[in-house]
Amino acid sequence: MSEAGNTGHAGTTQQVLDGALPEAIQAAAHTLAAGELVGLPTETVYGLAARADQDAAVAKIFAAKGRPSDHPLIVHVLDEQGARHFAQDLPPVAHRLVEAFWPGPLTLIVQRRPGMANAATGGHATVGLRSPSHPVARALMAACRDRGVEGLAAPSANRFGRVSPTLAAHVAEEFGPGLLVLDGGACDVGIESTIVDCSRGYPVLLRPGVLTPAQIEAAAGEPLRAPDRQAPKASGTLAAHYAPRAVVRLLPSEALQQALAGRKPAGLAVYSRTALAGEAFAEVTHRTMPGHAKAAARELFAVLRELDAAGAVQIWVEAPPEDAAWDGVRDRLSRAAAAFASPEFDDLENS
Repeated sequence: MSEAGNTGHAGTTQQVLDGALPEAIQAAAHTLAAGELVGLPTETVYGLAARADQDAAVAKIFAAKGRPSDHPLIVHVLDEQGARHFAQDLPPVAHRLVEAFWPGPLTLIVQRRPGMANAATGGHATVGLRSPSHPVARALMAACRDRGVEGLAAPSANRFGRVSPTLAAHVAEEFGPGLLVLDGGACDVGIESTIVDCSRGYPVLLRPGVLTPAQIEAAAGEPLRAPDRQAPKASGTLAAHYAPRAVVRLLPSEALQQALAGRKPAGLAVYSRTALAGEAFAEVTHRTMPGHAKAAARELFAVLRELDAAGAVQIWVEAPPEDAAWDGVRDRLSRAAAAFASPEFDDLENS
């Protein structure tokens, strides 16, 4: 973890504080209560946080990320008490999922209490709520509660549409020395939370994560339904998202091997479970994807950032196994690959 006062760019002070220090927690809580932004660690990814009850503070998140203001943010709360501050009601299925998975990597969408978190929800009638398990995030939220702040709007701490950060250094690289960042080490989960819509009284899976459908259904006591046109808008569900600067191609194992046997573009990097061998691959930068889904999720965004920084022009990724445990990794890679194959990408303005 970093210490306070590290030197940043052009002689400025880089405010990356060790999240294990009580004084760092208090400094961050004071900053948030004053309506400013803070980078904070969670077990999923690092978030760019503002107090959710102050629209002017939340507007700074949208401005910093270059994110459309109607695209809702997840509100992070300490516990069910915090959730009820923003929710009109927690239906029985939502309560069961809270009991099973909070604190943890699960976001629940419920009906929003009128007048609460207007900017954070993008003006929608629903609100996404999550209680993170990271000890630094929980210490910060407890300190914020002491200051009358019950929830923090906190999307991933990166420019809109780009790769989520899993280290404090990633956040500092994105936003520069002006942002106070709490360093909580590497994120243990590595991809964003699972999102389940409970706003209509039954569970609908809107975004996969590390929790499998079977785990969620067992806790919910009923089957998950597929999204439909009435599903509320949710964070991180655009067709094109999570993209590095390099072009990402997602290929089945056999297709990847065939592509590698042909003419390869300059600046090619490969991220695969299959080993590469032979002189033909000498010019290819290769990173080995773990064979276990949770391990792959933990390192996914860090590897994409590393290959970007190394100058990769294209990143060819071996498609994950067709197994529910890999749904979250597959979802993030599919959206990263879609960013350069979709007309939506032009609308992201490379943000």
